[in-house]
Amino acid sequence: MELKLKPLGSRLVVEPIEQDDVTASGIVLPETAKEKPQRANVLSVGPGDRDDAGNRVALDVKVGDVVLFAKYSGTEIKIDSKKLLILKESDVLAIVDA
Repeated sequence: MELKLKPLGSRLVVEPIEQDDVTASGIVLPETAKEKPQRANVLSVGPGDRDDAGNRVALDVKVGDVVLFAKYSGTEIKIDSKKLLILKESDVLAIVDA
């Protein structure tokens, strides 16, 4: 999917990874019982903020990373029927190693 969004500053666009509809014991979870996802694939990153001298500070996150983010952070948007989030890099808690 070619993303036509270019985040500004230290923001990034991510696609949340939904949890399974069935628990390990086989119970089917309805949509209302699911937790908000906290893992996401990074689709696009901004150029980073500027420091006091006016130089860009690159982000630690890059396109293709899987990240963990704060539960209620970011702004949800819909593009081509996909739910995406725009997050600040400070809302990212960790990068998941494969």
